[in-house]
Amino acid sequence: MAKKTVLVIEDEEDIRSYLMTLFEDNGYQSLGATDGVEGLRLARDQRPDLITMDISMPEKSGVKTLRELQEDEVTSGIPVVIVTGVSDELQTYIESRRQVRPPAGYVFKPIEARELLETVERILPG
Repeated sequence: MAKKTVLVIEDEEDIRSYLMTLFEDNGYQSLGATDGVEGLRLARDQRPDLITMDISMPEKSGVKTLRELQEDEVTSGIPVVIVTGVSDELQTYIESRRQVRPPAGYVFKPIEARELLETVERILPG
């Protein structure tokens, strides 16, 4: 059975590297993108099984990136987990935006590895 692929969209290099290593150490393939522009390109080209994404990024905000992923027929079915240091109010804000579907999950920084892995496993079983 092929490994599932997780695309990590995160502008902070140390966090991106940590997340990619965490996923690889737990049986996933990982891809990394430094911002929403690169993340959208990789999502379209590589079609990962799941995307983790920060909200506060240069070039293109996470909310805008999420909306573009959802509007693109190639990427619209890829589940997204928001990994962010922004407060819980973010979830209310995103879910109040009519043009954006809520993401598949949220994990707040500082990242608890077990919580993140359990969230991904719940979305991508077996």
